[in-house]
Amino acid sequence: MTSTEYYTQCPECASGLIHDYSKGEYICQKCGCVVMDQIDDYGPESNSTDFEEKTRNTRASGFTSFSLHDYGLRTEIGFGSKDYSGKSIDYGMAEQINNMRKWHSRIRVASPKERRLSNVLSKINETCSAMTLPKTLVETAAMLYRNFENKSEAKGKSIACMAAATIYLACKRCSVVRSLDEIVKATGIAEHDKSSVKLASKYYRMMVMEMGVFTEQTVTAASKATTSHLSLPATSPYQLTSSYPLHSTPIPVMLAIDQYIAKLANMAKIDTKVERLAIDLAHKTDDHFLADGKAPNGLAAAYIYIATVLLGVNLSQMDVSSLAGVTEVTIRNRCKDILTSFKLTISVKPLAGLG
Repeated sequence: MTSTEYYTQCPECASGLIHDYSKGEYICQKCGCVVMDQIDDYGPESNSTDFEEKTRNTRASGFTSFSLHDYGLRTEIGFGSKDYSGKSIDYGMAEQINNMRKWHSRIRVASPKERRLSNVLSKINETCSAMTLPKTLVETAAMLYRNFENKSEAKGKSIACMAAATIYLACKRCSVVRSLDEIVKATGIAEHDKSSVKLASKYYRMMVMEMGVFTEQTVTAASKATTSHLSLPATSPYQLTSSYPLHSTPIPVMLAIDQYIAKLANMAKIDTKVERLAIDLAHKTDDHFLADGKAPNGLAAAYIYIATVLLGVNLSQMDVSSLAGVTEVTIRNRCKDILTSFKLTISVKPLAGLG
């Protein structure tokens, strides 16, 4: 069976399909037509609940992953102190096994490029684990770095800063709100200063330019501009090509303001009604003249502060600025821009029982 023969519903009556695991067939639940047969089963070999029985019935490794330099297709020497029969290993044999384990881990990396790949992927796994990021983001970051290393040379670059730049790009693709300062701090750099953040931002811009990662709007605009300025006759032997990767997966340049507001609201542990009002204000005052060139965390802090003032919640500008990572002057300027650009009308509803 090829990929073109895969069906999600019955071609005869357009009904749902039932998977027969014993025969490897997909059968229509209404007319009984065998739509697909000889299906490979990639599920577990047994449904045992006991760990020992599950380990005994397993014949292969658990999974493969892009976050491992050899995709997880490897064998490892265990750290147990007993042999297969349950007897304790003596001291001499234990030392020999330790030396074998050490050389076994060394020979898995055959070239400097593979060693660099292993170090960066290990740092990505370590940083994502420290920041409790989901497994999907780890796999996305690993795929982005592999694509970048295949297209350009990553030799001589800082491993920690390169891992931070890759994770930051993966956060944008997966719509996870994390700043570059947080990621660089989580990498465990001993001297966390502006130079490390600048180097990571430089690597991030280099990855974006080398890999040609744009948003869908930018790609569409670039293709329209190219075709409008460079038009060739239909009989021309030359073909019009664009330098933009029109089929690349779009990565948003800036995430939605809702996600920044939700993040600050969770960090401040404020009421949900404040978050809802701030998001409502952000939607009703959505203007690119207001948001262009402005930091999204500063705008989110301004919306939250306006919502707390309207609802009478005690939250100072100092607390919001410390959580958002901006100054109080920035919050006041963003609030001034919002209130001067839009007219805010407050409707007061009288309490029940008051004449």
